[in-house]
Amino acid sequence: MLSSLPNILTLSRIAAIPVVVALFFFAGPWPAWTACGLFALACITDWFDGYLARAWQEESVIGKFLDPIADKLLVAAVLMMLVAVDKVDGLAVIPAVIILLREVMVSGLREFLAGLQVGVPVSRLAKWKTAIQMVAIGVLIVGRDGPSGFPTETVGEIGLWIAAALTLITGWDYLRAGLKYMMTPAVKKLPDGHTELRA
Repeated sequence: MLSSLPNILTLSRIAAIPVVVALFFFAGPWPAWTACGLFALACITDWFDGYLARAWQEESVIGKFLDPIADKLLVAAVLMMLVAVDKVDGLAVIPAVIILLREVMVSGLREFLAGLQVGVPVSRLAKWKTAIQMVAIGVLIVGRDGPSGFPTETVGEIGLWIAAALTLITGWDYLRAGLKYMMTPAVKKLPDGHTELRA
């Protein structure tokens, strides 16, 4: 199933990450706008791969595994590079850290619930968070190389703070949904065939 178009789009998103990261090491408008364009294309594939998989009934286990990983790798890599090259600095580092921590937490939660065969649906607010986050990151990639007279960096930082606020809200929603499973006593199988409840 890796050869299906939805999975190819997901893999292309992962393949774009090293190129986008490499462009951060070059100064000037051309590398910044090229990195922004590649990042935007990668974000677009995030919508298309899921849409096509559902429309063509080509949803697969490997696709469901790779899609969220591709998203998190892309966001984490770009946020770290934005901080590394000082396109995100000062207090603006705080929302970047919040977003990264939330991604790690949700990944761990999904892995835990997957072991219990419990799905974690994406809420509408989480979709808005993702959209605002991707736009903000794209604007920050351009940064000081944006149009003259337009407060590119300020707009990007405001978007990042809004995304971080939504990140906290949606992260808590996911955590609260998973807490009832986390607080359920675990069952341990004993050698004699009996079971033991563990808190």
